[in-house]
Amino acid sequence: MVMAKLKHPSLVALLLVLACLFIAPTSSTSRKTSFKQQHPCPTTNGFRVMLRHVDSGKNLTKLERVQHGIKRGKSRLQKLNAMVLAASSTPDSEDQLEAPIHAGNGEYLIELAIGTPPVSYPAVLDTGSDLIWTQCKPCTRCYKQPTPIFDPKKSSSFSKVSCGSSLCSALPSSTCSDGCEYVYSYGDYSMTQGVLATETFTFGKSKNKVSVHNIGFGCGEDNEGDGFEQASGLVGLGRGPLSLVSQLKEQRFSYCLTPIDDTKESVLLLGSLGKVKDAKEVVTTPLLKNPLQPSFYYLSLEAISVGDTRLSIEKSTFEVGDDGNGGVIIDSGTTITYVQQKAYEALKKEFISQTKLALDKTSSTGLDLCFSLPSGSTQVEIPKLVFHFKGGDLELPAENYMIGDSNLGVACLAMGASSGMSIFGNVQQQNILVNHDLEKETISFVPTSCDQL
Repeated sequence: MVMAKLKHPSLVALLLVLACLFIAPTSSTSRKTSFKQQHPCPTTNGFRVMLRHVDSGKNLTKLERVQHGIKRGKSRLQKLNAMVLAASSTPDSEDQLEAPIHAGNGEYLIELAIGTPPVSYPAVLDTGSDLIWTQCKPCTRCYKQPTPIFDPKKSSSFSKVSCGSSLCSALPSSTCSDGCEYVYSYGDYSMTQGVLATETFTFGKSKNKVSVHNIGFGCGEDNEGDGFEQASGLVGLGRGPLSLVSQLKEQRFSYCLTPIDDTKESVLLLGSLGKVKDAKEVVTTPLLKNPLQPSFYYLSLEAISVGDTRLSIEKSTFEVGDDGNGGVIIDSGTTITYVQQKAYEALKKEFISQTKLALDKTSSTGLDLCFSLPSGSTQVEIPKLVFHFKGGDLELPAENYMIGDSNLGVACLAMGASSGMSIFGNVQQQNILVNHDLEKETISFVPTSCDQL
């Protein structure tokens, strides 16, 4: 790849190489039948688990992968906003019987094993929810999954959770019959229902395997809906007591996502491995809390700049309102970043103003703002994009916000508008080590070659 010299520090270069579009910034613009109440032990040394994108192994261009993610993301965005609305409204007596809504499907899969002996299965990794669950026999209604359905009768470590346990109490909706029974709804008729239990979960591969006992999980006997077909369950990484990180009693975890079109896997680091080491470029910002949505990781975003222009956006735009609406969450399960409508319009207007390319109004890319690439061009220039967080400024690599396709002859901004909360998506997080420090209640961004971890 040929590196381009930039004419202005507020611009980054787009380079066309072969039939693919790459974005190359320079350093100056870089961008589980007895009842037991037990608890898992903290993993003192930490461990790593590899992640793979749901579209990995498919013959898709980068833009096509983003398009697939956007389709899934729109459904997820609707669910996330529905969660906030449901939490902020006052339910009547009938509504109180309904299961709370949760985020659901995601973009990355984690490989793990359950039971004794361990049975491997892939699960959706979701930073926007808490419950860990998998489909279980006897299954009254189950969707088709890529691995055999887990049979708790074949595991010597399976144990149902009692109704008086802290795990059962942590469920947003539960009943007591043959143990603690749960129901989780995902807002689009997707749901999982079954019994809460504990099991031994095994993470990692070969010599690096780590087994953790007594992890609470949902043994789903009635499951349906969209978004789970590539997985046999879900692993919640949210801030609530039922999530994996909370049950492991680990105060830190990190993930590093390789580019969406990279063949190499991404990585999740828990415990001591999730600690940020000394780094020259690190942006640390406070994690905020929304009492109505305690599982989400809210960011302290204050402003956004396009090029050298700090957008004129009201300070309250990215704040969580008294009714629980608004705010900015970081989410591994949403592909592109969505910002509040007025903020997006300001960003879009400024981006158009600073980009000396014709607008593309004919291509059906699924992205709102696209530019036409000049015929035969080997490079174009686009403005830099900076997210101003409390505590530091995160200047994104150009490939984390511009998606190009030389076949279509377009370069598109990987962002969109939201009518509710704003979401910092996974494309913007590529090749950045995202560290969650739950003790200090901060989140740090460290530019990293994720395939080297």
